[in-house]
Amino acid sequence: MSPHVIQGINGLNGHHTSNRFTSVNGIQHPIKSIADEFSTRAIHVGSEPSNDTGAVIPPISLSTTYKQDAVGVHKGFEYTRSQNPNREAFERMLAALEDNGGKALAFASGSAATASMLQSIGSGAHVLSINDVYGGTFRYLSKVASQLQGIEATFLDFDKASDDDVINAIRPNTKLVWIETPTNPTLRLPNIPHLTSLIRNAFPRATRPLIAVDSTFLSPFFISPLAAPIHADIALHSVTKYINGHSDVLMGTLILPRSEGNDTIDSLYQKLQFIQNAHGAVPGAFDAWLAMRGAKTLALRMKEHARNAVKLARALKRNKNVKTVIYPGLREHPGNSVARKLLSTHARKFVEEWERADTNVERAGDFPFGGMVSFRIEGDDGAAERFLMKTRLFTLAESLGGVESLAEVPEKMTHGSIPPAERAALGITADLVRLSVGVEDRDDLIADVEQALEWAVTGYKHESNGY
Repeated sequence: MSPHVIQGINGLNGHHTSNRFTSVNGIQHPIKSIADEFSTRAIHVGSEPSNDTGAVIPPISLSTTYKQDAVGVHKGFEYTRSQNPNREAFERMLAALEDNGGKALAFASGSAATASMLQSIGSGAHVLSINDVYGGTFRYLSKVASQLQGIEATFLDFDKASDDDVINAIRPNTKLVWIETPTNPTLRLPNIPHLTSLIRNAFPRATRPLIAVDSTFLSPFFISPLAAPIHADIALHSVTKYINGHSDVLMGTLILPRSEGNDTIDSLYQKLQFIQNAHGAVPGAFDAWLAMRGAKTLALRMKEHARNAVKLARALKRNKNVKTVIYPGLREHPGNSVARKLLSTHARKFVEEWERADTNVERAGDFPFGGMVSFRIEGDDGAAERFLMKTRLFTLAESLGGVESLAEVPEKMTHGSIPPAERAALGITADLVRLSVGVEDRDDLIADVEQALEWAVTGYKHESNGY
């Protein structure tokens, strides 16, 4: 077990470690090797064999309440809203997945995690957010937090903003800086390491705003927001997406770094834990069990998602029916160098192996970087919707990150809550299609997209004329 895994266990329900064992709710488990890599941690942390039965997979604990040996004396569990064995195990796993992860909290959805984070900064606060933010986050900031908490949000284009612009946008009451990487759905990738370094160096730790990074699109496999070179205070994920990976669980998480004596992080965790218990937007035992099962194959799935995505992005680049392809792993993407800088150590190893095996020398500089691809389709305003009606393997649906491939038009679907003028300014227009590239055979996916593009841009005309 890596040092940050041990720290994550230390911080939960009074668990402690020894030289060879860790105690989880009074049960001794062997500590994994300090050199354990990503997939090893994903498979073993939280899934220690049962001392009672020897079961190698944790059972599902559906009980809502737990026996106490005396008043206030229990085995770490009182009531399932406060904590549940499956959720506790999954939270330990989540903390282990993030490099430098210390403690994790699971919520009933990504939106619940977002709401809890914003509730933790109190009333009358100011939030500085990237302008190209997920529609649900924009909706909560502008329609809920603004009215119920008096929170004011500034949406800044971090790509174009100068250092002075960023510093001047931070007010005395700015409590949180909100970043997405990459942004949804235009896959912009601002220089996040520079941004976080700028903020951390400009303000003393006691007064600087917290920095939260929503890295749902990349998962803990591709980047590590809590570690170098980003050093964020909070990593947020919609577990519904890649971490679970099978489109059958609704969940979110907030993961905090190892505190190492940082009172701010310790205080934030206690506040978030209190909010989690107080409003009760927690996942059930079965969802936690399912998500843990899904996360065990996260590395395998993310590699295949990315292999498929970069090959599909290359095919779209060659297609006459496509105006623009947006994928940070393509060398033409303005954030390509930042993407390479952001790679976690385990993702960097995978990318280097992929590049050595890649035979397309004409596209040197491309590399796999997540499974999301957006593109702008040629043709009239109806071309994108025609494309979505003609795909065979890409299912027309919201969400992303499952093993199956999905496609949508953000303008009318995931980002419909953003005012039209602001959508247009962000480039979320009628010709923009977002693809969540699954793990099917990549040749089948490419063929599906190519036939749908041909029909959506030109083929439908012949069909409508009776040819």
